[in-house]
Amino acid sequence: MKKIILSAIMLMGLAFTAQAQDISKNALGLRFGGSNGFGTEVSYQRGLSDNNRLELDLGWRNRRDYKGYDDDAVKLTGIYQWVWNIDGGFNWYAGVGGGVGTYDRNDPNDVNYNDGLFAFAAGNIGIEYDFDIPLLISLDFRPEFGGNGGYYNNNYGSDVAVSLRYQF
Repeated sequence: MKKIILSAIMLMGLAFTAQAQDISKNALGLRFGGSNGFGTEVSYQRGLSDNNRLELDLGWRNRRDYKGYDDDAVKLTGIYQWVWNIDGGFNWYAGVGGGVGTYDRNDPNDVNYNDGLFAFAAGNIGIEYDFDIPLLISLDFRPEFGGNGGYYNNNYGSDVAVSLRYQF
């Protein structure tokens, strides 16, 4: 009986260690997204433990669209993420966080709709692949809630992005 219990404990320990992964202590790169704003963000990830990290993204935009809007905007997003190994170099992750930003909009049809500060809450879910070289590629979805009503439509914005990061 003792051998069976000991064997079961050893198998469970092996299963739990097989799920552990070493996420990089630092990763720096670009996050290419769209929707409601920021097409490209400078992205930094800091590993906090074997399966938790903090992601900071700084995005900016300067665009002119067909309606005559001329937008300048900057936003900083912070996300706390939990990371789980799927198989080999594949991981999936989820996180929560928020951020702040500022925008300046010149709308030729509305003189009152010109600038503002905004804060938002954000979630994040995605999948990533950690190559044998120090390259991390990921695909994620980020919903954002809040704003001041001027930047986000109906106080909601979302983003799907591909990221490339160098790990060190």
